[in-house]
Amino acid sequence: MPVFVYQALEAGGGKTSGEMEAASRREAFDKLRKQGLQPFSLTTKDGAESARSPSAAGRSAASGGNILTRSQVLLFTEELCDLLEAGLKLDHALQVIEQRQDKSALRNVAASARQSLREGAAFSAALKIASPSFTDLYCNMVKAGEASGTVAKILKRQVEFLTMMGELQRRVTSALIYPTVIFTAGIALLAIFMTFLLPQLTALLTKTGKTLPLATRMLIGVSEFFGAYWWIILVVLAVGFLLFRHFTAKGDGLAWWDRTKLQLPFVGPLLRMRFYAQFTQTLSTLLNNDVSLMQAMQLIRNATPNVFLQDLLERLADHVQDGAQLSRAIARTEFFPPTLVDIVQVGETTGDLGAALERSAKNYDKQLSIVIERATALIQPLVILVVALFVGLVAYSMITGILQTVSGLPRR
Repeated sequence: MPVFVYQALEAGGGKTSGEMEAASRREAFDKLRKQGLQPFSLTTKDGAESARSPSAAGRSAASGGNILTRSQVLLFTEELCDLLEAGLKLDHALQVIEQRQDKSALRNVAASARQSLREGAAFSAALKIASPSFTDLYCNMVKAGEASGTVAKILKRQVEFLTMMGELQRRVTSALIYPTVIFTAGIALLAIFMTFLLPQLTALLTKTGKTLPLATRMLIGVSEFFGAYWWIILVVLAVGFLLFRHFTAKGDGLAWWDRTKLQLPFVGPLLRMRFYAQFTQTLSTLLNNDVSLMQAMQLIRNATPNVFLQDLLERLADHVQDGAQLSRAIARTEFFPPTLVDIVQVGETTGDLGAALERSAKNYDKQLSIVIERATALIQPLVILVVALFVGLVAYSMITGILQTVSGLPRR
C-alpha cells in the first residue's frame, strides 16, 4: 500500500506533518479529515506528487470561465476570512460560500476550490485551478499562509491590500473625472479651431503680406502637418506601443521596466511604499509562526510580481544564507530606507524580529495612505494646468499674429 507524506493544519491553526498508508490519494485525504486535519501538502513516499485526477484537470482547463471582478475577489476573500476567523475549517468555509443564495461566480469558484481540496490539492493551487482571477501574488501569499499555518491572517492581509487598491482606484477615478471633462472639451475646442477657423484665419493673415510671428507660423505648420499626416502619426504611435509591449514583456526589457516604474514620479513612491509595507508585514507574519528566515524570504520572493524586486530579494536571501544578519543584508542592497535597517537591527538585538517588523509594517501602511492622498490630490490640478498651458499657448500664438497684422495695416 502506498505511503503518503503530509503536512496539514490542525483545528487550532497549528501545523503538523507525518506519514500514513492509504490506498489512494482520496483515501489519505479522508483519513486526515477524520482526524480534524486540513492537508496543504500530500505527496507519495518517494516525493513525487500524486497525479491530478481527471476531474481536477478538467476544472483547470475550464477555469477560464470563472472570471471574477476585483470586487468579487475582494468579497470572496472577505467572506472566507470571516468564516475562518469564526472557527470553521477551510473545507466547511468553502461549502458555506458554495451554498450562497445568489447565482454568482463565487459559488462556482468555491465549489471548484473545495473539490480540489478534497482531492488533496493545496489551497493555493486550488485557487489557481478555480479561477485565473487569483493572481500569482495572491496565490503565493496564500501559500505562505499555508506554510506558516496562518491562512486566515494572510487572507485578512489580502483583504486590506485589495481594499486599499480599490480605494486607490476609486480616488484616482474620482480625481480624474473633472480634469477629463476639461481635457476632452479643450481638445474638442482646439480640433474645431484648427480644422475650421485656423485655415480661414491663416488665409486672411497671409493676404496682408506681413510676416507672421514665429509662434504663429509654428502653430500653422503643426496644424497643416497633423491635417496631412494624421494617419501616419496614428500608425507610428500604434507600432511604438506594440514594440514597447513586446520589449517589456520578458527578459532584460521586463527587468528594466519594473525598475523604471519604481523611479517614476508619483507612481514610484507609491509602489516602493507598498512593497515596504507588504515585505515587512508578510515577513513578520511568517517569522511569528515559526517559518525559518530563509523559507520566508523565498516565499516573499515568489509572491512579488516585480522582476527587479525579485532579483533584489534573491540577493538579500543570498547574503543571509552566507551568514550575514538581515539588517546588514538589507543595508547592503541600498534599496530599503535606513529606518527599516535600524528597526530590523533592533529586532535582531532584542530577539523579537517578528514584532519589530510588525510595528514597521503598520508605520509603512500609514505612510502609504499619506502617499496615496498626496498623489490623488495632485492629479486634478496637474491635468488642468497642462490643458491651460496648451490652450493658452495656442491662443497666444494666434492673438499675437492677429495683433501684429492689424498694427501693420494703414490708418485712414
